[in-house]
Amino acid sequence: MRELSAEARLHLYARSLSRKTGAGIHAAALYGALVLIAAVIFGSLSVHPF
Repeated sequence: MRELSAEARLHLYARSLSRKTGAGIHAAALYGALVLIAAVIFGSLSVHPF
């Protein structure tokens, strides 16, 4: 019984760890997209100032 509980605990830990890294990748992609949009807007403003 102890081996099963340790295996279940390890599985839950691995699942929570993968969920955290997945959220980190998602946040990095979101911030990357925002930076790219900001760079395009800033570049277009510098070429054609108001």
